[in-house]
Amino acid sequence: MPVSRGTALITGASSGIGEALARQFAANEFDLIITARRETRLQEIATELGTEVKIVSCDLASPAGVDHLIAEVGDAQIDVLVNNAGIAHNGFFQDQTTPDIENLLALNISALTQLTHHFLPGMINRGAGKILNVASMASFQPVPSLAVYAASKAFVLSLTESLSEELRDSGVSVTALCPGLTQTDLLDEIQGSDIPPILVSSATDVARQAYDALMNREVIRIPGFTNQAAIGWAKHQPRWLIRGMGGLFARFGSAGRAGPRRAN
Repeated sequence: MPVSRGTALITGASSGIGEALARQFAANEFDLIITARRETRLQEIATELGTEVKIVSCDLASPAGVDHLIAEVGDAQIDVLVNNAGIAHNGFFQDQTTPDIENLLALNISALTQLTHHFLPGMINRGAGKILNVASMASFQPVPSLAVYAASKAFVLSLTESLSEELRDSGVSVTALCPGLTQTDLLDEIQGSDIPPILVSSATDVARQAYDALMNREVIRIPGFTNQAAIGWAKHQPRWLIRGMGGLFARFGSAGRAGPRRAN
């Protein structure tokens, strides 16, 4: 049997990028703790991974869910923390319900922050560890019709960059993954199916790039040359233009759809 390279805790692992990340880490001989709401789906994935896998079913949008996950992990050493679980709302801000907004902030920001805060001290004490925070290209600019989602991902990017400097000499690295359009259930439900395939990345490729960036201790990874070029171009444009382009990006193929969409 191969020797484990450590244990990776992956949130939102039942589909999309989270599932692809679980497969990527398993292929690289990590033991796993995978969590999401859908226990049956987690069990199906676990049987296919060929590595030691612990399943924790919980809803990280609630404080009880975060507490449950932490309790289930217990004293296990977490060598890699992957904060992937997320939610998005498509539609105008004024049309969102207060519970929907609170749910998004709880999952995208609070849960990620709490889990990082909980597992980081152990990594610092050992002088080794890695944290991957899944942000988005939306981290870099406002996105009308995805206003709260984009703002939450801007938080994730800012937190990641700040921690990377605070932890510079600690042996712990923090990486922000900033994917663009990726073929997942979340994309299907929010954006529709009329997006040109050339603009959409596969979850498998995004996960591979995320893993490489994490192992190389990169602070930010934007998968795909097209996405990198778009972000580079946007840095040199006036804010009014970026706001307008963001509106087009958010509405592409959505035809006014609204509602919460979970990435896990």
